[in-house]
Amino acid sequence: MTLRALTAALALAGASLPAAAITVDGRIDPAEWAGARHVTEFVQVQPMTGGPGSLRTEAWILATPQGLAVAFRNHQPAGLPRSTQRTRRDQMGQLDRVNLMVDFDGDGRTGYDFVVALPGGIADEVITSERNFNDDWDGHWHHATTQDAEGWSVEILVPWHVAPMARPQDGTRTLGIYLDRVVAHTGERIAWPNASFMRPRFLSEFARVEVPHYDQALLAVTPYVVGLYDNVAGSSDFDAGADLFWKPSGQFQLSATINPDFGQVESDDLVVNFGAVETFFGDKRPFFTENQGLFDVPFGAGNSRLLYTRRIGGNADDGSGAGDVAAAVKLNGSLGQVRYGLLAASEKGEAGRDFFALRATRDFGAHDLGTMLTHVERPWLEREASVASVDHLWTPDGSWTLRNQAVASQSTTAGLRRNDLGLQSRIDWLMGDGWRQQLYLLHLGDELELNDIGYLDRNNFNYARYELARREDAPAEGSRYASYETRWAVSNRTSASGLHIANAAAVQRYAELRDGGDEFWDVAMWSAGNDDRITRGNGVVRVPEKLYAFWERSRPQRGAWSLEGMVRVAAEGLEGASKPGLELYFEPTLHLGEALAIEFGLGLEHEPDWLLWRGGNRLGSFRADTATANASLQWQLGSRQELRVKLETIALDARLTQAWEVGPGGRPVPVAAPADVTDFSLANLGFQVRWRYELAPLSDLYVVYSRGGLAEDGVSRSLADLLGDATSLRDAEQVLVKLSYRFAN
Repeated sequence: MTLRALTAALALAGASLPAAAITVDGRIDPAEWAGARHVTEFVQVQPMTGGPGSLRTEAWILATPQGLAVAFRNHQPAGLPRSTQRTRRDQMGQLDRVNLMVDFDGDGRTGYDFVVALPGGIADEVITSERNFNDDWDGHWHHATTQDAEGWSVEILVPWHVAPMARPQDGTRTLGIYLDRVVAHTGERIAWPNASFMRPRFLSEFARVEVPHYDQALLAVTPYVVGLYDNVAGSSDFDAGADLFWKPSGQFQLSATINPDFGQVESDDLVVNFGAVETFFGDKRPFFTENQGLFDVPFGAGNSRLLYTRRIGGNADDGSGAGDVAAAVKLNGSLGQVRYGLLAASEKGEAGRDFFALRATRDFGAHDLGTMLTHVERPWLEREASVASVDHLWTPDGSWTLRNQAVASQSTTAGLRRNDLGLQSRIDWLMGDGWRQQLYLLHLGDELELNDIGYLDRNNFNYARYELARREDAPAEGSRYASYETRWAVSNRTSASGLHIANAAAVQRYAELRDGGDEFWDVAMWSAGNDDRITRGNGVVRVPEKLYAFWERSRPQRGAWSLEGMVRVAAEGLEGASKPGLELYFEPTLHLGEALAIEFGLGLEHEPDWLLWRGGNRLGSFRADTATANASLQWQLGSRQELRVKLETIALDARLTQAWEVGPGGRPVPVAAPADVTDFSLANLGFQVRWRYELAPLSDLYVVYSRGGLAEDGVSRSLADLLGDATSLRDAEQVLVKLSYRFAN
């Protein structure tokens, strides 16, 4: 059936036939979609011209008792190549795909993104803070695709029990909806309505669609069993647990878990971190990602937030390894116009901790108000810690967005009480004609403490940043750019007590290219100042100016290959900008047919002036070289099976050039190298083979082999030797089998 005939048939069916139940098979049956809202006003948002889409796109939206149903019909002539690479969940890349984004309460607080690629791969994400996407969450929803000579079609059905929702007052629900498609070969994005996550306001710009209100109950129990054999220790272990999800109505959801931590099958990337800021990792445990959007409250720069679920079951207070979570429970719901969430978790043993979090929000039209309370009890450390937060969002019109937040912490350790405050304000102004401004102000008190349950990269900090940006969506004819945004920024950093850390200026550009790829570059300069973190509380260090430059480029699949690469220049040691370091990284991916992709990665870094803390008030300047070699194989064995092989190695060789002590006024004083401040080298290995078989939605059988190790040496060694030794590392070697099955009613 041609696109014109399909549209006519749907219109005729809507006028004469009752709506039928949706069968999600990727074939847009006119009888099934009778009465659906028909959307044809798709516009170009990447490039962000706002004009009609370059390819005709249509969609149908229909609320049914089974869930929200959406269909896409994407015209794509045979002359325009289509992506056929199948991928694992949440791994999209540059593929022909569609996005259904839904704000079930229509208040701009939390959205859900359901992504379907032409070959059938899917991804799902939670959207918070207007344009913050988190793909840790996996939901249960239905999807199918088909294609023909004229284009391809998608059908999606999202059950109402996917998310908590406030009860409407008049029997109809107002949804926020955003629909788009991405054309892999050109990188274009065609959407309805005219909104973009490249702007400060995205989630609140979704189209408002009124649908009948449906309640849908769900009871799901997912027990799991796992067996582990440790080939190094020669021991085995067995454990079991369960996740429970109960939703009697849209206004109340309960999640609970027993023993959720054992048998993780997702491996973190290898990281070698010598800095003062801990590495941030995502969380893939189902309990801690289900209905978590309400608790995702950022505060501070970067990844900082009030609730960081990796703390639960993280390193135990007695140093015995990971904490063992006994049980956890989470409630989500609404009372009138107030949305709330409650999380509680408890760990086993004498060093076990208890975690609590309470979140509530209320929409007042142009004003949104939220509050959050957290509390942690750590008996091993004789410590209790609490945090209270109030956040306010004001959107007086379509141009201005103002966000303010105040946070207070109080902790008691062995009878010693500490408390402090944190404040932040972010003001965005869309000026028109592609211009926008942002002012960001942050204050973190000297004794503000969030890391018992949250993540804060540092306290004792004042930060002010002004940014001016200009977006160009109609470059000159013949330009390699389809669109780009250039940003100019200046900032000031001081400690809360007034110590000057640095002033900085930066310019950066993010661009979409006409070949479907992306390009990003950034240049920044920091003034001379002081580093109050590097010695971990053993003195402030006076440091010279710093220089940074970064360039990154990606190119989508052409033939059998897709490519990514980056170059980074950084001068941040005691020699200042006169001794920059250089880092190169290149990552090609070989696509062997539709189901198999092999990715390679090679990185080299040279740092002539690497400044490290060496204990107490001692520092060392090193001439360092680092090599990283990565490889992964992703093989989609049909629609239910996947095989993943992942290898990561890091080799680091550092040669001491000068030892320092922090002298009066923070001035580094050169000294003879102490016996324990020497050259060093290390090799790191992470290797995993993982086979997964999907028994049913959110029900899987995993067989995982993993091996890893870290070797450190107090002498300098060549990178070639270190990489060779890395393959023989065997600090850990395990075989894990995990079976989970979701029983739902």
